[in-house]
Formats: sequence, C-alpha cells, structure tokens
Amino acid sequence: MRGEGQGARGEGRCAGLAGILALALAGCSVGPDYVKPKVDAPDAYRFAETETQETANTEWWNQFEDPVLDSLIAEALANNKNVKIAAANVEQAAGVLTTTRSQFFPQVSYNGNVTRQRATEQGESAVLQRLIGNPTTTYEVLAGASWELDLWGRVRRLSEAARANLLATEQARRGVILSLVSQVASTYLQLRGLDYQLEIANNALASYGDTVSLFETQFKYGRVSQMNVEQARSSYETAASQIPQIESQIAQTENALAILLGRNPGDIPRGKSIQELMLPAVPSGLPSQLLERRPDIAQAEQSLIAANAQIGAAKAQYFPTISLTGGFGNSSQDLHDLFSGPARVWSFAGQLAGPIFTGGAIKGQVAQATAAQKAALFSYEATIQSAFADVDNALVSRRKLIQQQAAEERLVKSLREYERLATLQYNGGYTPYSTVLQAQQSLFPQELTLAQTRAAVYNSLVTLYKATGGGWVDIAEKTSVQPPDAKAPAAPAAQAQSAAAAASKQDRIEVQQQGDMSIVDVYRVTGIGGAQVKAPKSGWPPAVVVRLHGFPAVESFRASTSAAKLECAQIRPERQPPRQDCRLGTSPVDVTKQASDYLQFSLPSSMLTEQSGPVELHWVDQWR
Repeated sequence: MRGEGQGARGEGRCAGLAGILALALAGCSVGPDYVKPKVDAPDAYRFAETETQETANTEWWNQFEDPVLDSLIAEALANNKNVKIAAANVEQAAGVLTTTRSQFFPQVSYNGNVTRQRATEQGESAVLQRLIGNPTTTYEVLAGASWELDLWGRVRRLSEAARANLLATEQARRGVILSLVSQVASTYLQLRGLDYQLEIANNALASYGDTVSLFETQFKYGRVSQMNVEQARSSYETAASQIPQIESQIAQTENALAILLGRNPGDIPRGKSIQELMLPAVPSGLPSQLLERRPDIAQAEQSLIAANAQIGAAKAQYFPTISLTGGFGNSSQDLHDLFSGPARVWSFAGQLAGPIFTGGAIKGQVAQATAAQKAALFSYEATIQSAFADVDNALVSRRKLIQQQAAEERLVKSLREYERLATLQYNGGYTPYSTVLQAQQSLFPQELTLAQTRAAVYNSLVTLYKATGGGWVDIAEKTSVQPPDAKAPAAPAAQAQSAAAAASKQDRIEVQQQGDMSIVDVYRVTGIGGAQVKAPKSGWPPAVVVRLHGFPAVESFRASTSAAKLECAQIRPERQPPRQDCRLGTSPVDVTKQASDYLQFSLPSSMLTEQSGPVELHWVDQWR
C-alpha cells in the first residue's frame, strides 16, 4: 500500500490574475489539492468462506431470531449515552463549519450612541466653546460593513478543512453505532452462555447431591465406607464452588449490558437460550468493498482531507490580505435633525496588509501542516491495513471455533459414556468409586468449557459483522434517530417475555392414572433435568411409565432407586435408525417405546418395591 503524492497533488488553482474584481469573484487556492491515495487491496481474504450471503446491508441481528435481543439493540440505539455524545459532537462540528463559511460574506453591523460632554473653557478655545455651546450632545446612528477578499483561498481551505472535520465526526458517530450494536449483541450472547453454564452447574449439583444422599443412606446400613461418601461429597462441593463464580459473572455482565442500554445497573430480560438461537450467515464481500463499508476508514480519509486543506490555509499567509470596510449613517447634535441631509456621514476604505519578515513563523506553520498531513496519510493507510486484518482474524476465529466446538462435543459425549460405564462397573462391583469420581471430575469442567465455546461461536459472527461493516449501520442509525414510540404496541421484549411465560405453563411434569398404569408426563423444560417419583400410600401400581414430550433426541435416561438402576443411552447402529440401549444393572432390557409425540420408558417392576424408596429420574437431551 502506498500513497501517491501523499494524498495530494498540485499547488492549487492560482493562474494568471486579471484584476482584483476577477480574483474576488473567481479566486484561487494555494496549497495542494486533495487526491485520493491509491490502496493496494488484496484480491481476497486469507480465510475467506465459500458459503456466504448478501447480509451486510440487513439487520443481521434479526438472524438470531430472538425478539428480546432485537428490542435490547433498539433500546440501546435510542438511549445509549455514547450515541448521544457522538450526535452532539456532530452538531458542534457543523457549527464550526458555519462559522468558518461566514467569512465568505461581508460582515454587516450597526451601532447607535448618544454622547454628552463638556470641554474646558480655559485657554485659547474658551471663546469657541462659548459660541458652539458647552456642554454638547451628539447623536449617531451608523451602519458598517467589512469584507476580506479571499484572493488566495485561505478561507476556502479553512472551509474545506471544517467540512472534512464535520464528515469525519459524522463517520465517528457511525462508528459508535457500529460498536454499540456489536457490543449489545456480544454481551447478550455472553450472558446467555453464562446462563447455560449455570444450568449445567445446577444440574450437576443436583445429580451429585442425589449421589451423596444415596451414599449416606448406604453408609448408614453398612453397604459403603465413609471414604465413598466423602468422595461423592467432593464432586458435590466442586460443582457447588462453581455456582457462585458463574452467578457473579452473570450479575456483572447484566450490569455492563444495562449501561449499554442507557439504564442504571439491573436485571436484563432473557429470550431464547443459547441452544435455541439461530446462527447468522457469513456476510459476503471483497477486501476492496471494505473501504466503503467501514466508518473508521471513511473517518480517517476525511481527517486526511482536512489536514491536506490546512496546508493551503497556512501557505496563504505568505500573500497579502485585502480588506474593504465602509460605514454609512447620521450624526447630529440635535435629535430632531439626526436624519436630515446635512447630518449624513459615510466612509469607505481599503486595506492591504502582508508579511515582510516573520522570523520563520509562517514557514513553521506550513511545516506543521505538512507534517500533520503526512501523519494523517499514514494513519489512513494503517486503518485500512488494520481493517483487512480484523476481517481475516474474525474469519479464522469463526472457522477454528467451529472446529473446536465439534471436537469438544465429541469429547463430552465420550466422557459421558465413560461416566456411564464407570458407574455400571462400580454398581457391579468391578471397580472402586474413585473411577466414577474421576469420570465425573473430567466431565463437569468439560461441559462448562463446551458451553463457553458455543457462546464464542455465536460471538465470532458478531465480530465478523463488526469487522466488515456495511449498510446495516445506516439501518441501525435510523433507529437511533427515531427511537421506538412509547405508545406503540408491546415491544418485542414484552412479547418475548409473554411468549416465555406462556411456554413456561406448558413446560411441566404431570402424573396421570390410566387403569392399572401410572403415567409420568414430562414436558420439556430444559435439555438436562430430573425428577423424583414417589409411591402413593396405597403402594406402587402394577405399571409405571415415563413419557418425555418435546425432546428432539434423548441422549440418555436414568432411573435409580436404592435397589436397582435403569440406564438408557442412544446408540446409532450402522445403516439403522438411532435407538435406545437400556440396561437394568448389567442386563439388557427392552423398556422403550417411540410414539409420534413422545418417547416412553417403562420402569421395571424390580424397582417398584416398598423397600426401594422413591425413583430418581434424570434425562439428557442431545439438542439441549
């Protein structure tokens, strides 16, 4: 990348001068005229995606399909303080431009005054003073005008610089909008990722708590040692120690998001979970298009234009300035004669002033302006190179995070299977509980890591849209200029909350009796969950089934009592549909039934005894 002529070429438009009038009308401008630097843009990004969509000029955040996120972005654009500061800066820059341009026109003024004075009557003027009267009163009404002829383009260059500064400030405001939308989306996704981590930790805590309770009961009757109880308790306390950390991060993230929204710190409404959000498409575009999309690049170029114009304004000081002044009005010692013909006064003058010797003052100012222009050029080039790097970094980050997520999902699946097998072997007496503990201690932190990576994958798309810029900034800008009407119908956030409330009524666990069969209906609340089923006072019915409704793919199901344990896991035989492989202890059993709207598990009769106590249920949905 290089700049031709340092962003400028030529030395203005001062050719043959044909008189002051022609110069006043046509004028000339000393100093270099701006020429856009040539940019050596790469033909493609290093890590360009093959599957992209034309989404750079759309509200890309709508692709997450979360109305709450949409409403939060609209609220931030309407109320964020940095957006308001940026808008005020634009107004200030517009005022500077108006002030600078005012020098193109004659400055017309007026004044009026009344003077009463007494002169001394001593000396030679005593007789004269007595004749004309002493004291005297003078009345004046005058209008004046002054105009500096911009022969050398000093005012034009200053106006050019002020206009460029205004446009640069406007681009800075667009940059604030770009950053704000990205920050709100990123912080919200981070918050939903933390919510998911907290869900994992709470589920693990509940599962470990059940194990501790079971072991304490078994220890009481001498079936396990105190060491087994303490080993189980160590897993429980490990999960318990994670929960306060995650809750603290959630509160801090909520506060950060509230500030972006222009609110005081407080709670933030939630929409879809991180597992339910859609993943936006990768925006299409070439490196050459980035020069038109990014506000920071446009801002850097306008700063370069302003710096270039300042060179001409500095050089214009070498040439003389020509000013015209005039006055017209009336002056009289009698108020009733103030507007008569004899009281009329006027004046007209022209002034020519120029430097002869300044000790290098003007030369120094020209040198300063030239150096500032060079710095602005290098800053413009550096901004472009950084923009190319931002896009490449976002592309490679997204690609590698997706690969990392796939590997972590395989790892978590393997660790779950490891835990299941270790538990089976422990129940069969083939391995100590330390093996189960080791499996749990490996699985739990890896589940948290996978949750963090999932949130990072979503955030990588936000970063990519921020890096590429595009017309979506203009769409968001309209929202910041025209905030949502408070009297309009319910905002998306309220609609989403209402939808969530309606959904929560459907997410439930119900028990019904059909003849000799008791049915436990579980309507999906989250992808990981559990419940406890107790026998009625009359005792267990002949048959008890559990039906899971709304689960896309049940990865595992477990039912356990103090007497027996049923464990089911989804397997995928080659060239066959997935099915549940269920074992009661170490023996395979057929207890599942797949219906159109639920997956049913029949609890074995060996678990339904008076001595077995309540049945602990636990399920995991593959698409949680």
